Parts: sequence; C-alpha cells; structure tokens
Amino acid sequence: MSGRFLYGANVFANGIRQHYFRYGGKGPAVVLVPGITSPAITWGFVAERLALRHDVYVLDIRGRGLSSTGPELDYGLDAMADDVIAFAGELGLKQPAILGHSMGARIAMRASNRSTSVFSRLALIDPPVSGPGRRPYPSKLPWYTDSIALAEKGMDAEAMKAFCPTWTEEQLQLRAEWLHTCYAPAIIKAFNDFHDINILPDFGQLTVPAMLMVAGRGGVILSADEEEIRGLNPSLRICHAENAGHMIPWDDFEGFFEALGDFLIQ
Repeated sequence: MSGRFLYGANVFANGIRQHYFRYGGKGPAVVLVPGITSPAITWGFVAERLALRHDVYVLDIRGRGLSSTGPELDYGLDAMADDVIAFAGELGLKQPAILGHSMGARIAMRASNRSTSVFSRLALIDPPVSGPGRRPYPSKLPWYTDSIALAEKGMDAEAMKAFCPTWTEEQLQLRAEWLHTCYAPAIIKAFNDFHDINILPDFGQLTVPAMLMVAGRGGVILSADEEEIRGLNPSLRICHAENAGHMIPWDDFEGFFEALGDFLIQ
C-alpha cells in the first residue's frame, strides 16, 4: 500500500507563485523541501511513503519545477527560507514539520530560525556544511550546469545515466523529463551559497527539535563536522544512513526510513 497522491496546486506566497504536490492528507503536516536540482515531482516516491502517516506537501523551490522563475527573482538562501515560511502561512498549516534534503535542509534551518514559531521540528537530510574557510562541497558545479544544458535541449534516460549511473530507469526518466525546469542562474547562486554562507551557526540557533541524517557514503558531512555540529547543538539527534550516498532515499530507500524512524510523529 502506498500513500495517496491528492493533487498538485499553486499558491501565491512571499510574492511568487509556489507550486506543490500534496500527498496523504491525514496525520501531522510535513513540508518536504528538496535539494538544489530536485523538482518536487522527483520526491514523489518518498512522499508516498511519508503519506501513510502524514499530510505531506512537497515544494517546488523558486527557480525549479512549476514555481516562479526568471532573472528578476532573488535566489538567495534567505529568500528561499521566506518562501517556505510564507507557504506554510498561506496554506494555514499549524506548526508543520519540515523535512529538507541538502539545500532544502539549509533552507529549513534558516526558515526555522527566521520565524521560530512556524515549524514544530526539522529533519535535516545531509545538508552541505561547506562555507568560507571550510572544506568545499564534494560535487562540482559543471555536474549541475552541464546536465541542465543538455536537458534544456532534450535528453532521455540513457543520456542522464552519465550523470546518475546508479539510478533506476524510472528515476532517470523523471529527472530527464524535469531537469530543464531548473533555472541555471538559480542553481549557480545556490551552489555558490554552499561556499559563501556558513550554515554552521544555524544549527546552534535552532529552538525546535531537530535531527540530522548523515549519508555514510556521501562525503558531505564527515565525523569532524558531526562533532562540531554536536558542540553547537547538543540536543540535535544525529543518525546515519550508512549504505547511501548523498541522495539517500535513491540509494537506500528502506535505510532512509529506518534512519528517519518516528521523528516526524509528534
């Protein structure tokens, strides 16, 4: 049995059109915030499982999917965080949890810290901890920009395999279909912010229950980073998906949910 897809919709919040998919409809509300080049639809397989116990809203971040895009928008971290705050408010969600992956986890932390009463808890999935004077993010910018350029011209699952060799045919097809909706300047800005913005202080400023899920094979968060983060926020729950790279549910779907456990159930 899988969680039920209810509908896709748009809402005007924080001055832009925000597109989202809703799954389940029952249980505590969860806002799922994807990573740098992941339109909302690519997280549908995770949302279906979450929707067995939750009311799940999967966002298209500005500059991705069917949400507002274009050269006039601000693609900085604070603007994206304010989008999530406004989204929850416009839909009347009462202290939803946030599950954020990679860039989405950085957005989740910043949103929670900018508006401390809006969200109830945060599941932070392998956020980049690069920043000024720190180890760079393991992925390189051309991996994103080259694949987007190909997707803008039209590419199939076989061509996408060169960028995501371990993914299933269905996952490759979905990424090939939707990657062209990722606006390259938005992706470049977010990637640069991984290195220009130190997200570590945000861990120490969190006022709500939070968990950090570390990919065992991702290379994004190392043991030294964990210790530093634990020193900033001793109450943070840290768990590991040992058999997964950075795209944890793609690499180890059951391991992802085992690590997540019941954290989102209040």
